[in-house]
Amino acid sequence: MATDYDALRTDVKESQDDSLEALKSASAPDPRSVVRELDVDDSGESAELPGEFVNGELEVQVVPQGADEFVCQSCFLVRHRSQKAREKDGLAYCKDCEG
Repeated sequence: MATDYDALRTDVKESQDDSLEALKSASAPDPRSVVRELDVDDSGESAELPGEFVNGELEVQVVPQGADEFVCQSCFLVRHRSQKAREKDGLAYCKDCEG
């Protein structure tokens, strides 16, 4: 007797039919409730909407460019001098950008 190994087994086919019927009969949640849930963060407080201003100052420590560093004029990243591929007209380019 030949066996078709590509055919679905009966137990798998029944479970697929059951899950499809369950999805069809399930009621979808109200879209507005999902949006409300997304607006609330883990602490239970409402997330700030885009465009709202936050009172407070940002502190950023600026480190001056080192003597052994340069700024690539293609990608504008600060690189170590060992990464310099070429320098043309006083502008330096890194090995990554020069390929």
